[in-house]
Amino acid sequence: MTSSGFAYIWEYRVKPSSEDTFREYYGPAGAWVELFRRADGYLGTRLYRDISDPGRFVTVDRWASEKAFRAFRKRFRAEFERLDGLCESLTESETALGEFATAD
Repeated sequence: MTSSGFAYIWEYRVKPSSEDTFREYYGPAGAWVELFRRADGYLGTRLYRDISDPGRFVTVDRWASEKAFRAFRKRFRAEFERLDGLCESLTESETALGEFATAD
Protein backbone atom coordinates (compact mmCIF):
# COMPACT_ATOMS: atom_id res chain seq x y z
CA MET A 1 0.00 0.00 0.00
CA THR A 2 1.10 3.51 -0.69
CA SER A 3 0.87 6.49 1.62
CA SER A 4 0.66 8.97 -1.26
CA GLY A 5 -2.49 10.20 -2.96
CA PHE A 6 -4.86 7.54 -4.25
CA ALA A 7 -7.73 7.56 -6.75
CA TYR A 8 -10.05 5.07 -8.28
CA ILE A 9 -11.93 5.56 -11.53
CA TRP A 10 -15.23 4.08 -12.66
CA GLU A 11 -16.95 4.25 -16.04
CA TYR A 12 -20.74 4.19 -16.30
CA ARG A 13 -23.04 3.68 -19.25
CA VAL A 14 -26.12 5.57 -18.03
CA LYS A 15 -29.64 4.84 -19.22
CA PRO A 16 -30.93 7.86 -21.19
CA SER A 17 -34.03 8.13 -19.00
CA SER A 18 -31.87 8.15 -15.85
CA GLU A 19 -29.21 10.75 -16.64
CA ASP A 20 -30.62 13.50 -14.41
CA THR A 21 -31.05 11.12 -11.45
CA PHE A 22 -27.59 9.67 -12.04
CA ARG A 23 -26.05 13.16 -11.87
CA GLU A 24 -27.96 13.83 -8.64
CA TYR A 25 -26.50 10.70 -6.99
CA TYR A 26 -22.97 10.94 -8.40
CA GLY A 27 -22.48 14.70 -8.65
CA PRO A 28 -20.69 17.02 -6.22
CA ALA A 29 -23.64 17.23 -3.79
CA GLY A 30 -24.87 13.69 -4.34
CA ALA A 31 -25.43 10.76 -2.04
CA TRP A 32 -22.09 9.13 -2.92
CA VAL A 33 -20.12 12.23 -1.97
CA GLU A 34 -22.12 12.56 1.23
CA LEU A 35 -21.20 8.99 2.16
CA PHE A 36 -17.52 9.47 1.28
CA ARG A 37 -17.34 12.67 3.33
CA ARG A 38 -18.09 10.66 6.46
CA ALA A 39 -14.66 8.99 6.16
CA ASP A 40 -11.22 10.28 7.07
CA GLY A 41 -8.94 10.83 4.11
CA TYR A 42 -11.57 11.56 1.48
CA LEU A 43 -10.36 14.37 -0.82
CA GLY A 44 -13.11 14.69 -3.42
CA THR A 45 -14.94 13.28 -6.41
CA ARG A 46 -15.18 14.56 -9.96
CA LEU A 47 -17.93 13.47 -12.35
CA TYR A 48 -17.11 13.68 -16.05
CA ARG A 49 -19.37 13.24 -19.07
CA ASP A 50 -17.91 12.06 -22.37
CA ILE A 51 -18.14 14.86 -24.94
CA SER A 52 -18.56 12.54 -27.93
CA ASP A 53 -20.69 9.93 -26.14
CA PRO A 54 -23.13 11.69 -23.75
CA GLY A 55 -24.38 8.48 -22.13
CA ARG A 56 -20.90 7.67 -20.87
CA PHE A 57 -19.75 9.08 -17.52
CA VAL A 58 -16.59 8.66 -15.46
CA THR A 59 -16.06 9.28 -11.75
CA VAL A 60 -12.68 9.97 -10.17
CA ASP A 61 -12.72 9.52 -6.39
CA ARG A 62 -9.64 10.85 -4.61
CA TRP A 63 -8.31 9.78 -1.21
CA ALA A 64 -5.31 10.79 0.86
CA SER A 65 -4.04 7.20 0.66
CA GLU A 66 -5.01 3.72 -0.35
CA LYS A 67 -5.13 2.87 3.36
CA ALA A 68 -7.77 5.59 3.93
CA PHE A 69 -9.85 4.25 1.04
CA ARG A 70 -9.65 0.64 2.31
CA ALA A 71 -10.62 1.77 5.82
CA PHE A 72 -13.64 3.58 4.38
CA ARG A 73 -14.76 0.50 2.43
CA LYS A 74 -14.47 -1.66 5.54
CA ARG A 75 -16.19 0.76 7.92
CA PHE A 76 -19.02 1.80 5.60
CA ARG A 77 -19.53 -1.49 3.78
CA ALA A 78 -23.26 -1.79 4.53
CA GLU A 79 -24.02 1.82 3.57
CA PHE A 80 -21.94 1.47 0.39
CA GLU A 81 -23.77 -1.69 -0.67
CA ARG A 82 -27.18 -0.16 0.08
CA LEU A 83 -26.43 2.92 -2.01
CA ASP A 84 -24.92 0.83 -4.80
CA GLY A 85 -28.12 -1.20 -4.92
CA LEU A 86 -30.24 1.94 -5.13
CA CYS A 87 -28.19 3.23 -8.06
CA GLU A 88 -27.97 -0.04 -9.96
CA SER A 89 -31.10 0.65 -12.03
CA LEU A 90 -29.65 3.94 -13.36
CA THR A 91 -26.99 2.32 -15.50
CA GLU A 92 -26.66 -0.18 -18.31
CA SER A 93 -23.12 -1.02 -17.19
CA GLU A 94 -20.43 -0.09 -14.66
CA THR A 95 -16.74 -0.77 -15.21
CA ALA A 96 -13.86 -0.24 -12.80
CA LEU A 97 -11.10 1.43 -14.82
CA GLY A 98 -8.51 1.06 -12.10
CA GLU A 99 -6.89 2.22 -8.89
CA PHE A 100 -4.12 4.80 -9.12
CA ALA A 101 -1.43 6.29 -6.90
CA THR A 102 0.03 9.72 -7.54
CA ALA A 103 3.05 9.50 -9.81
CA ASP A 104 4.86 12.64 -8.71
